[in-house]
Amino acid sequence: MSGPQCCENPPAASSCGESGEVLQIASLNTYVTGNSDLKSAVVLVSDVFGYGAPKLRKLADKVASAGYYVVVPDLLHGDPLTPESNIQEWLSNHAPEQAVGHVKPLIHALKEKGISKVGAAGFCWGAKVVVELAKDADVQVAALLHPSLVTLEDIKGVKVPIGILGAEIDQRSPPELIKEFEAALVAKSEVDCFVKIYPGVTHGWTVRYNDEDAAVVKLAKEAHQDLVDWFRKCI
Repeated sequence: MSGPQCCENPPAASSCGESGEVLQIASLNTYVTGNSDLKSAVVLVSDVFGYGAPKLRKLADKVASAGYYVVVPDLLHGDPLTPESNIQEWLSNHAPEQAVGHVKPLIHALKEKGISKVGAAGFCWGAKVVVELAKDADVQVAALLHPSLVTLEDIKGVKVPIGILGAEIDQRSPPELIKEFEAALVAKSEVDCFVKIYPGVTHGWTVRYNDEDAAVVKLAKEAHQDLVDWFRKCI
């Protein structure tokens, strides 16, 4: 289950400087950014802090600038984790498997509007959502960033190219587990993969990094670029 490390360094409550806007897609409030006339889209699935996290939206804008229509749905339905939340009670009301049932109609809506290729990236809690999409081949490419709740059996069931970006210091998905994921993917020669462990960073660093820590900021930006390069390779 998700634990304390998933809840460390929560994002600021407000954001500024975003390039996109919030629209409703398939009954979900969704942050959208980029050109909606493009044929390739990327779905970003948030961690427990939700789709409004400033650094997540900033990353969405970066991915969009690489030539994708990017959507960040509110799969938590306006109820992100807060300092007052009981994590176990919260998870019982926000099981990732339930969220899959909400994001699939969103993907269908994107394809109905003319988008032919869809990638998805999930962060922490959201990684479990994305791995389920990858098991059902609902997307053409997937990426998991500091995943939580993802099991080796999940990885063995993946049917599409998948990238896994892990932290060296991570209780939820330690390097040993990430390496097991990699070995399982390599054994499936029909599934392309990209696996990387970033030194000296902790769980959640790609969207909850400390702006004052130059080394971590540098590695967050490196991971962001690796994510964009992975999508460019696959869609």
